[in-house]
Amino acid sequence: MERNTERFQAALEQLNINLSENQMNQFMTYYEMLIETNKVMNLTAITEFDEVIEKHFIDSLSLIKAVNLSGPIKVMDVGTGAGFPGIPLKIAFPELEIVLLDSLNKRINFLNQVIEKLELKNIRTIHGRAEDFGRNPEYREAFDLCVSRAVANLSTLAEYCMPFVKIGGRFISYKSGKVQEELENSKRAADLLGGRLKVCLNYNLADTEIERSLVVIEKVKATKKAYPRKAGKPSKEPL
Repeated sequence: MERNTERFQAALEQLNINLSENQMNQFMTYYEMLIETNKVMNLTAITEFDEVIEKHFIDSLSLIKAVNLSGPIKVMDVGTGAGFPGIPLKIAFPELEIVLLDSLNKRINFLNQVIEKLELKNIRTIHGRAEDFGRNPEYREAFDLCVSRAVANLSTLAEYCMPFVKIGGRFISYKSGKVQEELENSKRAADLLGGRLKVCLNYNLADTEIERSLVVIEKVKATKKAYPRKAGKPSKEPL
């Protein structure tokens, strides 16, 4: 089905992202798969084409505002859900090496189908909890970048994500507009986990009133062995 991609193209231009015809087709196929699978499994409450483009695709790609995404950067996407931001990032920036982590196996199965259908390389899924994989030597402090659009407070997300980040790397949390109080409350957690708040970028999604923030925490020293705490603890008792 032909869809009008003019608004998508315009928003991409604002981010200085140029997509080939093949990449654009990959986004359209991803959209179709998302909507089709969503009929039988809860992946997203947002299904209308322009809204998915805006609130999922462009929102995911807005990471480019905070970090240079060219080159073979190793990225961990924690709590990826239906594949955000990892899959849009992979389509737009094929050199990225991405691992998608989610705790629900049904979502992982969907993501594997998307990866296969879109013929994406150097991207894979892992099924489980961040607290467990963050202690796994294969994944601990192995990534240049850890990203998350998951809904949780920043202190909890930092405990999920910082253990994956190598020293000198970054954890970037996608947040809605108002994050000042959350930032203040998460400084202790960032410090305990070996991080330092680098910047908080506030912006509006292209041509909308929708406020967003990207919170960038830099990894300045190794995360202590005590973290992450066992499964469930970071959400119930944030640092």
